[in-house]
Amino acid sequence: MPILEITQAAVEDALDVHGALLDELTTGLDDPAQVFAQSFRLTGRLHRMHPGLSKVLLHHGFELASAESGLAPRVRRDIEAAVRAGRFTVADTELAMVTVAGTALGLGHLLHRQPERDDAATTDQMTEDLLRMLGLTAAEAQEICGRPLPDLGATAIGPETAA
Repeated sequence: MPILEITQAAVEDALDVHGALLDELTTGLDDPAQVFAQSFRLTGRLHRMHPGLSKVLLHHGFELASAESGLAPRVRRDIEAAVRAGRFTVADTELAMVTVAGTALGLGHLLHRQPERDDAATTDQMTEDLLRMLGLTAAEAQEICGRPLPDLGATAIGPETAA
């Protein structure tokens, strides 16, 4: 198996572990918009917590955005659940997926280029912007992004997982 395929498989596995952790950390949340927002906010923090994995993710990001495992199917599931619940007004899930993936990858690039930038505040602002774009009011988006997050510091993924 070529090195590129091994690296991509390792990243997909790491993202599957991260996705499973997000599933666990959002269990019990009733609002699908909050599930989406909490997952995006926690994933945005991944760029600083696990910079090695983040850089590999950024390198392979667009291929992973349409993968059948990892984060992509979870994001799709969460967007579709929020649409069914009337929380998001998305006409085309695939376009929403491209927007969310591009935003997540752009966020990672920004955080790597600007290490002095507050990753939590930046991620939360981007999440607010995404929520408004997906159909929430500014007040709803701000309230959801102001909620406390569970601790992601004990996650089992790290740069060594991606190598």
